[in-house]
Amino acid sequence: MSHVPAPSSDSPFQTEPNPRDEARQYVLPLVVRIERSAPPARTDALETAARAVLLLLSDERAVGDGEWAGTVRDWEDARIRKVVRRARGSEWRRAEALPGITVQGKSAEVRVFPPVPLDGWPKDLAKLQVSGTELDDPEPPVPAGHGVPVLWLNPELEMSAGKAMAQAGHGAQLAWWALSDEERTGWREAGFPLAVRIAEPAEWGRLTGSGLPLVRDAGFTEIAPGSCTVVADHPALR
Repeated sequence: MSHVPAPSSDSPFQTEPNPRDEARQYVLPLVVRIERSAPPARTDALETAARAVLLLLSDERAVGDGEWAGTVRDWEDARIRKVVRRARGSEWRRAEALPGITVQGKSAEVRVFPPVPLDGWPKDLAKLQVSGTELDDPEPPVPAGHGVPVLWLNPELEMSAGKAMAQAGHGAQLAWWALSDEERTGWREAGFPLAVRIAEPAEWGRLTGSGLPLVRDAGFTEIAPGSCTVVADHPALR
């Protein structure tokens, strides 16, 4: 299958006004568990968030006549927004009680929820903090394994962990959209292996010009509108 072309005029990731802005706006909530005594590693949190997005998109409740399918379609018809909030202790337990999917990484736990209206967050999620999601890697991430899809981050941008988790989720979603049904099935059955890595500065220009799926941020938070944040490098799309 050939890779996707540059974003079309109605792309959910373009910064210019387009018909998607006229639809009711939804957001995909993700909550990362950050306990004071054992915060997750940054890269693992990013990878777990990306995998959580893929698990929701492929969940039987999110497709066809599934119970989440309507809101997922409404979300995809508007701007593709994702917001990462943090929780610990009782906050996390209340979040886990809401419909969603919890994904366990090596050190990270992320729960993804079906999309909600931008102005209609469940109260137990709305009161969770967005800012302050700062995480570090105790050790530098090892190179991604051969044949593993890689979500390459822009080496020139500084993003909080929460912002980077949302961007990794965007990249995973663009890769998912670009794959054939057979390729999607293979990725899902393998458990959605993927890696999130910061690209080498000398390689970033090549990656952004390669035709691979590219996330351009709308600029709602932290970074300038139109910033290229992630290149989704799935082997099937090269």
